[in-house]
Amino acid sequence: MLFFDKRLSKNNEVACASCHQPSKAFTDGLPKSRGAHGSIAMRNAPSLLNSAYFCSYMYDGEVKTLEQQVLVPIQDHREMGSSMKEVLQKLSKDSNYKRLAKQIFQRELDAYVVTRALSTYERSLISQNSRFDQYRAGVKGILNANEIAGWKLFSEKLYCTKCHSGANFTNYQVVSNGLYSDYGIDQGRYRINGLEKEKGTFKVPSLRNVSLTAPYMHDGSIQTLREVISHYSKGGSRFPNKSSIIKPFKLNNLEINQLELFLKTLIDTSTVN
Repeated sequence: MLFFDKRLSKNNEVACASCHQPSKAFTDGLPKSRGAHGSIAMRNAPSLLNSAYFCSYMYDGEVKTLEQQVLVPIQDHREMGSSMKEVLQKLSKDSNYKRLAKQIFQRELDAYVVTRALSTYERSLISQNSRFDQYRAGVKGILNANEIAGWKLFSEKLYCTKCHSGANFTNYQVVSNGLYSDYGIDQGRYRINGLEKEKGTFKVPSLRNVSLTAPYMHDGSIQTLREVISHYSKGGSRFPNKSSIIKPFKLNNLEINQLELFLKTLIDTSTVN
């Protein structure tokens, strides 16, 4: 109920679900999300699927729990533009919320209830039954020859699994992928600690459901998976902090198609109602 409640925003027009839409694998299809009063968010909205397993949150990788993360969009003037105090003043007038707070948490509706309820809901958003998961579990014939060839490219020929590894296809590290030679206003994790080595660094995203979550990168500047592959095949832009892992590679058109086909096998929205 809270996730879809627009009263969490200053002008009662933006809910969590405005930027994290179930139909788009809990993203919104925009380069940067639209916030209260027509404002534009700082970055692209990431998917919330499997966020229960993440080690950190936000593109800076600075927020360590979902409970803390809940507070960020509520208070960000470019997103919901409100405050917990204002949210509670509005929601405390709702007798249903007051009843549920007592019933579930045995306490009055407060910041603890709001942050725990939202984070608990987000932890229920699991995506672990894609066709690729079934292939790894031994289901025969679930992937075709081109999709399997794409997986072999991803995991053996290229360096993809050095960053996009494990069950969620991310190592959770905060690094620079050389998207730009000059990152302009958004310098990534540098804004947290002011460390020169962290300029242009962002958290490695999960690739689960990646074909549903365009546009890509922290700023939504790349529109298609093929363009993402092109960026990495060129070895990224010249940038002092770019990860040493990222080096140019060559793929023919068939291999590019196979890599795209593999990435599409990571779709699973079966638990999304």
